[in-house]
Amino acid sequence: MAKEKYLRLGELLIREGLINAAQLEKAIALQHQQGGRLGEVIIREGFVKEDQMVAVLGKQLNIPFFTLGTGMLKPASGQGLEKVIGYDFALKNSVLPLSRTLNSLTVAMSDPLDIILVDNLKHITDCEINTVIATQTDIQKAIAEFYGKSAMLQQAVDASYDASRISIPEIGGDSEGLESELSMDKLIARAEEAPVVKLVDLIIRQAIDERASDIHIEPFRDKISLRYRIDGKLYEVPPPAKHLHLALLSRIKILSKLDIAEKRLPQDGAIMVKIDERQIDIRVSTIPTIHGEKAVLRILDRSAVVLELGQMGFEAKQLEIMRKVINAPYGLVFITGPTGSGKSTTLYAILNEIKNPTKNIVTVEDPVEYKLDGINQVHVKPEIGLTFAVALRSFLRQDPDIMLVGEVRDLETAQICVRSALTGHLVLSTLHTNDAPSAVTRLIDIGIEPYMVAPSLLCIIAQRLIRKLCPDCKEAYEPGEAELKNIKIKSELIYRAKGCPKCGSTGYKGRSCIAEVMPLTEELRELVNQRASFQKIREIARQQGMQTLYESAMNKVESGVTSLEEALSVTMGE
Repeated sequence: MAKEKYLRLGELLIREGLINAAQLEKAIALQHQQGGRLGEVIIREGFVKEDQMVAVLGKQLNIPFFTLGTGMLKPASGQGLEKVIGYDFALKNSVLPLSRTLNSLTVAMSDPLDIILVDNLKHITDCEINTVIATQTDIQKAIAEFYGKSAMLQQAVDASYDASRISIPEIGGDSEGLESELSMDKLIARAEEAPVVKLVDLIIRQAIDERASDIHIEPFRDKISLRYRIDGKLYEVPPPAKHLHLALLSRIKILSKLDIAEKRLPQDGAIMVKIDERQIDIRVSTIPTIHGEKAVLRILDRSAVVLELGQMGFEAKQLEIMRKVINAPYGLVFITGPTGSGKSTTLYAILNEIKNPTKNIVTVEDPVEYKLDGINQVHVKPEIGLTFAVALRSFLRQDPDIMLVGEVRDLETAQICVRSALTGHLVLSTLHTNDAPSAVTRLIDIGIEPYMVAPSLLCIIAQRLIRKLCPDCKEAYEPGEAELKNIKIKSELIYRAKGCPKCGSTGYKGRSCIAEVMPLTEELRELVNQRASFQKIREIARQQGMQTLYESAMNKVESGVTSLEEALSVTMGE
């Protein structure tokens, strides 16, 4: 039976033109003399390269061929795969667990014809085995990468539960007693202990590897919660033991230059880390809760953010309008949306596109998220009197051409922005409103007179971020009437999330922008002067061709960028 398998492989290689009959006969003879697998002999003799052999085998067996360079051999995070198949077994048998869905485990193998190994995997994992094929070299490298990094965090977390707690006093068994008993010297000493330092480093490194934007470390009565926000969604990660909470928070405070003795008031700080020649800024925020301090670390990885307006997801017509207004000599452009909707990224992309040595560009932000070459950026500090309004008044004496204001929060800031726009400056800023028409009424509600709003406004852009389907696993299907209900979709086939190792089994990878872009036409300016309601402004804007957030999301569904479920969850049927 084994011989028949080898002959099939040999015949296949001949049929593909990779070897000739004489080479096959020589390989079979050597295999009989030396033992081992025929494929290994053929590769060793240099008749066929390893990746050619595996690609042909995958084609013959109709099994997906994965390679390390494409990122396909990256196991899903947060599924405990390093426990499902241990490091020693994986290394010895050249198998790599990639993802687990219910009772189905996807595994990369160099020889999926090894029925005995597949049966062993079923037995030790208690799962049905789905195989993909990869070269042994790639699998061995991926094993070293996965068990060397991902498993390191898991091992450190596991070790935290086994650590002795003799030196840690507990008063009444609650966190409040524990905090009051630890002296400052002991707290600093514990924060500098090797296990704590290693844990914090691994938590941050793992978050960066997983493309997380935030890390949440939250204390509860009997445990710590550790979560990563990836593509806008929070995912739980196995947390360290509860008794390390104080030490972890102290270590983070030391790194971000915060007061480790202050546990009653919120604090903000920053950490700068360098990974693989990339400099990454991390903003740290702590707040007191009833069970201790919670920390949130915002990861600002410039290399992971695309600051190109054309690649953010805006549609061609929207881009045309935006590029026209941002190249205007003066006026006011607002980007609106809730927190986390990508407003700052869009502002940076705009600056990146319009900056040049002939323009003096100044920004005032809270805080400065990304540093841009050739642009003067100011970080507001209200505690010493450097507010948005104060900075803006100083800007006007700095001969600016373009001014970016991180956010309009009050009447004074709004007034300076409007007056600057009316006196020959291009002003870019953000507002917290749900859609573009609402921004007009918000400015008037703040206290700006309509006769000043109307001539100063150039355009309002409302946006959201929507998760993109993973291009490697998304599947097409025909939606039923019950799913569509009153939704009108032009395409008969749309796509939905499935999940694969490349997207961490979520079915989504990365995010795209959906938007409504409302340029201020003469008719709209007249409505603003008349204090028209935002409903009326919306009605006229739509008549003039403005696409709503909902319509923008449906376009993304029709073009296969996202799923219907994701589009509806983001727009809520707007």
